[in-house]
Amino acid sequence: MKDLRIVFMGTPEFSLPALEKIHQRFGIQAVVTVPDKPQGRGKKLQASPVKLKAQQLGIKIYQPEKLSEEFFLDEMRVLQPDIFVVIAFRILPAALFTIPKIASFNVHASLLPKYRGAAPINWAIINGEKFTGLTTFILQEKVDTGNIILQSSMEIPENSTAGDLSDMLKQLSVDISFNTIELLASGNYKLFPQDNSKTSPAPKIFPEGCRISWNLHSRDLRNFINGVSPMPGAWTRWNDLRLKILRCTYCSCGNATPGTFIIDKNKFIIYAVKGYIEPLEIQLQGKRQMKTKDFLLGYRGEKEGKMV
Repeated sequence: MKDLRIVFMGTPEFSLPALEKIHQRFGIQAVVTVPDKPQGRGKKLQASPVKLKAQQLGIKIYQPEKLSEEFFLDEMRVLQPDIFVVIAFRILPAALFTIPKIASFNVHASLLPKYRGAAPINWAIINGEKFTGLTTFILQEKVDTGNIILQSSMEIPENSTAGDLSDMLKQLSVDISFNTIELLASGNYKLFPQDNSKTSPAPKIFPEGCRISWNLHSRDLRNFINGVSPMPGAWTRWNDLRLKILRCTYCSCGNATPGTFIIDKNKFIIYAVKGYIEPLEIQLQGKRQMKTKDFLLGYRGEKEGKMV
């Protein structure tokens, strides 16, 4: 299938394993990603991970400000693509996703119709799901609603963070992308409509919504903290500083005022409703991320108190 004309669209690191392997197996004609953005104190322009990988692979790159720009659409038409592969990218207008001769498909990080939206991995962890997976579907105008081509499921390991799960799913994206491309190219496939009665949302998560409420069941609090890690990261106030908790376990035993903390040797516990959490990785304001046991080696502050 080396004669297939494939255009790949994506932005973050999540897209990279599939990008590289699809190019090796089928060849990618062009990559579409976001424009370089100013980052850091110096506001230096930074390319997306997909752009950097495409440069390494020698693939032609497009970075349109708007996907509906007529000049960009014309450029895509000139390519005469067979398939658009979309993994962790922007919402495509119909004028764009209808260009390929065969189809435009998206690899979505959930078992659709569950978790439609920008943050399916986060919400699967936050909601305590035991299983999740990937779905490939044909793009249509309403976001994440297209007919399903393939699905691949996996069990979510206990105490996984969103970052952990993302790393696992991005590796799984390679096989499901291959299989979807081969099915579409063969023409021998069946599409399955989504059951709209079973939908659930997965809206984007912002830092201001990640302040920890200690008035949650310890299990639910564990899920929330791990579900927004590493970004944006769950946070609380401790000794007048912002403390991010980036990984934790929980225990449903014990009872104390929610938010009360106890530090005993190498153990740091913070009570919630019906039990407590034990932070495993933290980041104190102005400090680097570190394992809690390493932080406690040099800790000389209060051993008991209450989070704000």
